[in-house]
This record gives sequence, structure tokens and C-alpha cells, in this order.
Amino acid sequence: MIGRFVARRATMLVVTALVASVAVYGALFIAPGDPATLLIGGGKPPSPRLLAEIHRQYHLDDPFLQGYWRWLSGMLHGDAGQSLTYKDSVTHLVTARIGNTAFLVAYAAVLIIVPGVTLGTVAALRGGFGDTLVTVVTTALMAVPTFVMSVVLIWWLSVQWDWLPAYGAGDGFTGRLEHLTLPALALATAWLAYVAQVTRSAVRAELASEHVETARARGVPERFVVRKHVLRNAAGPLFSVSGVAVAGLIAGCSIVEQAFGINGIGALLVQSAAKQDLAVVQALALITVVVFVVVNTLVDVVTAALDHRVSLEGAA
Repeated sequence: MIGRFVARRATMLVVTALVASVAVYGALFIAPGDPATLLIGGGKPPSPRLLAEIHRQYHLDDPFLQGYWRWLSGMLHGDAGQSLTYKDSVTHLVTARIGNTAFLVAYAAVLIIVPGVTLGTVAALRGGFGDTLVTVVTTALMAVPTFVMSVVLIWWLSVQWDWLPAYGAGDGFTGRLEHLTLPALALATAWLAYVAQVTRSAVRAELASEHVETARARGVPERFVVRKHVLRNAAGPLFSVSGVAVAGLIAGCSIVEQAFGINGIGALLVQSAAKQDLAVVQALALITVVVFVVVNTLVDVVTAALDHRVSLEGAA
């Protein structure tokens, strides 16, 4: 059963990636403007012969299907083409920057999952003022956009208190940890609040379930009830929402990397889009979609394995 479920999810992953590749390439194929003008510059009108040569060299005049197949086959072989702006291969540009983005996402994921699950669990178990406080604070944090949180953290913890650096990614593990703390906080805050609220709801639902009441009526110690009956049964929904949160970090990287001057793939995507560097934008857009879909697929598979109440036939 689980094998068929995984196979169906893998098939859906491939189909989604193919559809996304067509959408990404097609959207930029019909976009207005001529990327060839980026290589010419100057104030004079470009020479038609020079434009034609650039179009030929970079295959800018290829028909849609021919250009799409050349691009997709190149992506599958690790060749995403050449950047018109940076005069370098797209693969090299991405590999040189992906480490910073991966570290930032991993750091933010830890800041989301650990405090979010802890706060939600404590609020559900304790109730009272603690529950109200967590609910109010997380609701407020969910309403704060990422770019606003970035500005607030820079002003507060970097400018006013001078506790943490607000620019760059740092060198080495310690340097990265120091430089990426503020960006990770800005990226994680809203998702942390969301995970805390979902955790609170899931744990409270388990606390009110019949099997928990039965365990308590049999005299099972509360700590065993919480660990074996409440948290274990809530693990599926908690893992699912945590996975969605981590996948959602990918979309927010561009804002945070621009705000904190981090040389990552999110900032590269924004800069390349502004300069109409289609090869870079196409590659990064497809990579972002594929990573997002892969993470969500893995979350679905693990959730189905953890929570046996999930119907594998219906989930597929």
C-alpha cells in the first residue's frame, strides 16, 4: 500500500515539474523586451546585425518547442545556459550562491519548528493566561510581513543595540551563524507563529479525544498520556504543517536576502529579473518550484507513514 502511494506521489511530482517547466519557459518566452540589448549598452541604437548575431548565439529566435527542448534537456544534464548579464554559466552562478541560501533556510527551519512546536504544546497543555498570551502574540506575528520584520530587526538588534550584524552572510560556520541570525529570524517569525497555532489546535484536539480520556480514567500517569497518546497522535499534523512552513521559506528568501545583502539565489533571482537575464530567471524559477514540490511530496509521504489514520488511497 505505502509503495503504491509513494509511486503515485513520485509520478505526480514528475508531472508537476514538467508542467511547471512549460509554464516557466512559456511565461518568459512571451515576456516583452529584448534580452539581447543587455549585451550592447550605450546610448546609440543597437546595430541590427549585432542584435541578429546575439540572437543566433544565444538561441533567442528559436521557435518555442525547439527552445524549450534545448533548455529542458540542458537543465536535465546540469547545463542551464549562459547568463547575459554576468557572462558566466548559470550553473556556476547558482552553485556559488546556493550554500548561503541553504544555510539560511535550514537555520530558519530550526527557528520555526523547535520554538513553534514547543510554544503550541505548552499553550495547549497549560491553558489559562499562557494559552491566551501565546495566541495573542502569534496572531500578531502572523500579520507582520517579512520585509517589515526585516526592517524592525535591523533597526532594533543591529542599529540600536549593535548585537548582530545586518549585512552579508559571513564566513565559516560561526560567521554564518552570526550574520544569518537576523535574516533567519525575519524569515521564520510569521511561520513560527503559524506552526505554534496549528500545534496548539492539534494538541488540544488530542487532549479532548476519547482514547486520552480512557487512558486517564485507567489511571495512566499524565506524562505518559501526553507523550504516548497526545504528542504521538499529533505528530502527523505537526510534521505536515512544519514541512509546509519549511517549503514556504523558499519563497521568502528573495525578500530577506535583498534586505540583508546576502549573496544567495533569492537575491540572484531578483537581480536577474530586474535585468531581464532570462536564462538565470528560468533556471531559478524552475529550481524553486521543483524544490517546493519535492519538499511537499516528502512531507505527504512521511505524514502518511506517521499517521495511520490518513487514507493512502484518498491522499494520493
